[in-house]
Amino acid sequence: MSRSTWARRLLLVGAIAVLAGCANRGTAPLYLWESFPRQQYQTLLREGSDTEAQIRDLEAHAEKARGSGAALPPGFRAHLGMLHLSVGNADQARQLWQAEKAAFPESAPYMDQLLKRLDAPVKTSKNEKPA
Repeated sequence: MSRSTWARRLLLVGAIAVLAGCANRGTAPLYLWESFPRQQYQTLLREGSDTEAQIRDLEAHAEKARGSGAALPPGFRAHLGMLHLSVGNADQARQLWQAEKAAFPESAPYMDQLLKRLDAPVKTSKNEKPA
């Protein structure tokens, strides 16, 4: 076989490999991320919109995920729980943290720590008298 025949075959095999790699576009993403990472980052920088608006945005995101059968990304429920806690909704925060723990068992140590702090009695300073 001549050198040019080998080169053509090698080029053909390379082209097939490239096309086969591109053919995997049909798989859906594992999680519905959308704007969650950006929104979370802005919250941590305290540049995001007000907390109530963030909660509405994330709850709309969760509803869209449920409607499309997509999974929520790791940390989504935990972050939403923190937002609910910051507006005084401890029960909703508890539910979301338990849901995060169920969805991502590797988050259990952190979620357990948050739940433990949530259930701990409020301590008063030495100068304050308990109500």
